[in-house]
Amino acid sequence: MDLGLKGQAALVTGGSKGIGKAVAHGLAQEGVRVAICARDKASLEAAAQELARATGGEVFAVAGDLTRPDDVRRIVDATAARLGRIDVLVNNAGAAPGGEILDLTEEDWQKALQLKFMGYVRCIKAVIPHMLRQGGGRIVNIVGNDGVKPIGIELSPSAANAADLAMTVALAEQYGRQNILVNAINPGPVATERWGQLISGIARMRKISVDEAQSRAERSIPLGRICTPEEVANVAVFVASPRASFMNGAIITLDGGQRKALLD
Repeated sequence: MDLGLKGQAALVTGGSKGIGKAVAHGLAQEGVRVAICARDKASLEAAAQELARATGGEVFAVAGDLTRPDDVRRIVDATAARLGRIDVLVNNAGAAPGGEILDLTEEDWQKALQLKFMGYVRCIKAVIPHMLRQGGGRIVNIVGNDGVKPIGIELSPSAANAADLAMTVALAEQYGRQNILVNAINPGPVATERWGQLISGIARMRKISVDEAQSRAERSIPLGRICTPEEVANVAVFVASPRASFMNGAIITLDGGQRKALLD
């Protein structure tokens, strides 16, 4: 099925690796011209070159820190200048520090909210004027299932994700009439670098091996495995496309049917 995305322009945050890189790849395969951003310039530029070679599409890098408002404005302005418009924003950046309430410092909470929540806020605030001028657009927020299924060892990410979900629903109602559709994807565990760090931390806290922690995590999911970045990207690309033209304010669960808490 042709998703109708060819020729559109997209900005994908956190695009140098993991889910963001997979989303950028999926969009570029559909003929979308893609800007990716992340903090590390070298790895970001390498990812852009790799994606352009793999897809034959236009992928370029704009380095910046989403905790800095000036950087966000520069990233969005550079994307609009290079691509001429911004049809799609995929918010993906942000790995908030996990931990239990007694272990989290004020700085940990600030980091979680500054990147995973305020980073999303800043990008949306900078992109919406472009979308209003051009008659609409799509905003896809990659959030996380702990925003609705919080766990004590991931308290600050859970809080940041819950805030992202609330913002998604509110903005969908506010801007739907202007043809700006805002949706969120809530992945469960995804096989990324971040997951490796998380499962190692859980193993230490539970005093079990990493292999046992991984096995328990997989058993808590009816499909018996961890999601891949490409599986998240497949959903994100569809949600960003004209084929999802009546999807607005949706929170899409992508957790393999997981109902129990992680590692139960």
